[in-house]
Amino acid sequence: MFLLFETIKVVNKKLQNVSFHNERMNRSRFELFGLKNDLNLAELIEIPTDISTDVYKCKVIYSDTIKDVEFRKYTSRKIDLLRLVVNDEIDYSYKYLDRKVLDELVRKNCKADSEDILIVKNGRVTDTSYSNIALFDGREWHTPKFPLLKGTKRAKLLYDNRIIEKDIMIYDLQNYEKIILINAMLEFDPREAKLLSEILT
Repeated sequence: MFLLFETIKVVNKKLQNVSFHNERMNRSRFELFGLKNDLNLAELIEIPTDISTDVYKCKVIYSDTIKDVEFRKYTSRKIDLLRLVVNDEIDYSYKYLDRKVLDELVRKNCKADSEDILIVKNGRVTDTSYSNIALFDGREWHTPKFPLLKGTKRAKLLYDNRIIEKDIMIYDLQNYEKIILINAMLEFDPREAKLLSEILT
């Protein structure tokens, strides 16, 4: 039985967005393993008493049951360049612990830690190697309707009507002004958006 994982943001010693992590984890366990006994991460994760009130990353490794829980102080990663990469074969529809296919694409296409890839599959814009994206057209924030992985922060932003799903083709990128990377650890702050013309190559 292969392993999957969830990355949960911890702020002031409290797990963030747990209901969306529970939904994805239990949906994955049902679809991949046929398991119907839902797990509740809020009940299963014990926050260490010795961590500070800083932002932490909680990594939960699981399959049929929780296999491991790790806490690490979070350091944000600054991305200055996104390299457009076409790959029609890639499949990362579940949050597998084995990320070799994504890591290899980064290794082949990026030259520095401040670079990442933006993957195009079958002509559609999807995700970076570690995040969903939101694109601003001057009026609204759109997120690809067909991402490689449906992230938990993306799910919450859709639920809150802060972003809108749209089928975004590679040629549609010319219609967008700004981009924000979205994942469990990153806050959706339009003030932090990057100009697409400056970051995408």
